[in-house]
Amino acid sequence: MILDDLWINALWSIIPTLAISAVFWFVLRGILRADRNERAAYARIEKDLRAERAAQAAAAHSGMAPGSDTGDSQAEPG
Repeated sequence: MILDDLWINALWSIIPTLAISAVFWFVLRGILRADRNERAAYARIEKDLRAERAAQAAAAHSGMAPGSDTGDSQAEPG
């Protein structure tokens, strides 16, 4: 019976450590996933802003203001 008590005590000694380790793992996994998703969203925003700035620079270089239409803007009223 002493051997049975030994294994029961060993099991009860290990269970809290395993439980805390599992909680720590889930929390750390959630933090890392949130960070990865935030970095991906930030990269998408940066990509869109860079594309917008490049379009503005191209439009300024070609002599057109961004957002202006290509038609005759100086047509005579009448």
